Amino acid sequence: MRVDVLGVAFDNITMDEAVDKALELLEQDGPHLVVTPNPEIVQRANKDPEFAGILANADLVIPDGVGVIYAAKILGRPLRARVPGIDFAAALMTRAAQTGKRLFLLGAAPGVAEQAAVNLRASYPGLVVCGTHDGYFKEDGPVADAIREARADIVFVCLGAPKQEKWIAANGGAAGAKLYIGLGGAMDVFAGKVERAPEKFQKLGLEWLYRLMKEPSRIGRMSKLPLFLVSAAGARIRGK
Repeated sequence: MRVDVLGVAFDNITMDEAVDKALELLEQDGPHLVVTPNPEIVQRANKDPEFAGILANADLVIPDGVGVIYAAKILGRPLRARVPGIDFAAALMTRAAQTGKRLFLLGAAPGVAEQAAVNLRASYPGLVVCGTHDGYFKEDGPVADAIREARADIVFVCLGAPKQEKWIAANGGAAGAKLYIGLGGAMDVFAGKVERAPEKFQKLGLEWLYRLMKEPSRIGRMSKLPLFLVSAAGARIRGK
C-alpha cells in the first residue's frame, strides 16, 4: 500500500521489507527502479510532470527524508518507518555479497566511484563490484554499454535528482541491469569524501542539521523544509 505525501506516493514499508522487495525484483526481468525521495525531491516533482511520472511508476518508493515522515503524520496518514537511501543501500549490499549479485557504481567526479568500489569491497566481503563510471559523461550510450558489458544486476546511480531518475528511465533497458537505485550524493560517502552524520544525529533524524553545520552554504536548501511542512498542514486543512 502506498501513502500519498504532497503528490508523491510512498511505499509504507520498513527497512527489512524494502530490502526483501528489492531482492524479489532482482529475481524478475528488469529494469526496475527504486527511488528515495526527500522533501526537496517531492517539491521538485510537483513542478516537473515528467519527473513526477517516473516516481509514480517506480517499483519501490522509499521515504528517505525525515521531513517526509513528519509531513505524513501532519497529513494524518503516517508512514511506518523512515528508510534512508544510504542505509537501504548498505543493507542491500550485505545481502548482495551473500548471493553473488553484481553491482555497478555510476556517478560523482572522476575517480570517486573507483575509490568507493575499493571501500565497499573491504566493507562487504564477497561483494562483487563489477564496474564503475563517473557522472561526467556527455553521451548515454557508452555508459549503458559499459553496464551491460559488466553484466551488472544492480546499479547505484548517483547523478542527483531528477537527472538520475530520468537517466534510468531512458537507459535502464539498454543497460541490461535488473535493479537501478537513485542515491544522490551517496557515492561521495561510500568513497570517504563526505562524512555521514554521527549516529546520534541519525537516530534523531537530524542528519540535515549536521550537514548544515558542516556546510552552511546549504542553508538555502534546508530552509525549504519548514515550507514543506507548512504545505502538508495546508493540505490537511483543505482535506487533501
